[in-house]
Amino acid sequence: MARSPFTLFKGTSAGVSVTLSIYISRIFTLFALAMIAALTGLVSLFDFIDLLRRVATKPDVPTSLVSEIAGLHVPYFMIMIMPFGILLGGIVCFWRLTRSSELIVARAAGISAWQFLAAPLACAILLGAFGSMALSPLSSTMFRKAELLDEAYLKTGGGPLSLNGGALWLRQLDDAEGGQGVAILHARHVFLHDRHLRIDDISVFRLDDRDQLVVRIEAPRGELVKGAWKLEDAATVRPNHLPLHIGDYLLPTNLSLKRVEQSFASPDTLSVWSLPGFIHLLERSGFSSIRHRLHFQTLLALPILCGTMALVSAGFSMRPTRRGGVARMMGSGIAAGFALFTISKVAAQFGESGALPPVMAAWAPTGAGLCLAVALLLHLEDG
Repeated sequence: MARSPFTLFKGTSAGVSVTLSIYISRIFTLFALAMIAALTGLVSLFDFIDLLRRVATKPDVPTSLVSEIAGLHVPYFMIMIMPFGILLGGIVCFWRLTRSSELIVARAAGISAWQFLAAPLACAILLGAFGSMALSPLSSTMFRKAELLDEAYLKTGGGPLSLNGGALWLRQLDDAEGGQGVAILHARHVFLHDRHLRIDDISVFRLDDRDQLVVRIEAPRGELVKGAWKLEDAATVRPNHLPLHIGDYLLPTNLSLKRVEQSFASPDTLSVWSLPGFIHLLERSGFSSIRHRLHFQTLLALPILCGTMALVSAGFSMRPTRRGGVARMMGSGIAAGFALFTISKVAAQFGESGALPPVMAAWAPTGAGLCLAVALLLHLEDG
């Protein structure tokens, strides 16, 4: 058990403040990591049970696959759980320090809550930054592999694209006809088989930089090859001209099969580092990027959300035990954290529907929680 800093330093108030901050931040970090691990393990257990239920209907699928998929989900759950692990860990940490009268002695020594909370707040922000910058690439890679295994062994029908029998619209830059034009490709049917993407009943509209139609290309079938769409048995139709049969035709594209797959996959399969470039590619190609932009902003807001949870935990758990009502205050802190979680999910739904800009949908709940935490601490410390 770590010794109280007041038994180690009896010098200046500044020295005690720095030592106390390090002492509290160490305890805070240990409790936060323990809570994150415990909550992640609990959620992973429920995920494992759900996968077992699904595997029970497929006798040809080995049970070991369940453990593999559940293990691949762990980093994803850890990022999702992190703010609430910090909230619960902070509540336990500050309640323990208040119960042992260490925070009461600190205040009697002239150290304000803002001084000894600076280090735990920095630790929470660093944990959130680690989740966004370092854990996110690992989570996206493992989650993508888990999705592929799920698609291959547990789901019936469809594939990674989930477009079999569906239509595809694609808009991309086109400078083949001179200038900076646009090519719009429409395929009535899309098929993915053995990593080979084929499209049927194709129409390509090539427009100039003034959005005037230059030529229309019709083809009964085509496929995605390296750097181009290969259209078979194609014919061109120009304004005021008869249709002209041209045979096989290559339409240049900057898309690859992997990028087409990712555009229809969950944003959780992309890391914070790859999202900006992929969002730019989606917008150039004509695909909707709302979900990806929302996920990117959510990852950027994660460090601030973790810091907010640390302040919320301090505001609801530093009440002196002699005043009573400690359990009620701690319960209110947990309720406030889950209320913030609910608000963030509702805002995300509004963001995905386009009713709110992705930036506002991702940052508004974090800003609201931060205002609540600061107001509560101001009332507790100065009010």
